[in-house]
Amino acid sequence: MDVFPIILAIHLIVAIALVGVILLQRSEGGALGIGGGGAAGGLMSGRAAGNLLTRTTAILAGTFFVTSLGLALLANSRTGGGSPFDRINEAAPVAAPAAPAEPTGPSAPLSR
Repeated sequence: MDVFPIILAIHLIVAIALVGVILLQRSEGGALGIGGGGAAGGLMSGRAAGNLLTRTTAILAGTFFVTSLGLALLANSRTGGGSPFDRINEAAPVAAPAAPAEPTGPSAPLSR
């Protein structure tokens, strides 16, 4: 069973979720993100939401890192390793330059 498409799908979902969670976080200036005002307590107060989003970002970032490494290792094992540029050089070896042709006789001047 080929796991590459499964890991790739997980990777894309994590990437989209990571972008969404980062955009939900409160910026330094407070111009974007979810609220900052309101009651001091509660489940989704400013502090609780910040902690939840920070943890979620860390988990998604770690998952993104792991899936990136997994995809790189799987792609490397699929292609046989090495650089694609190495395979180009192996496929088309450079030919030695041809020796100049020897003259066969006296050269005649060009006539008009």
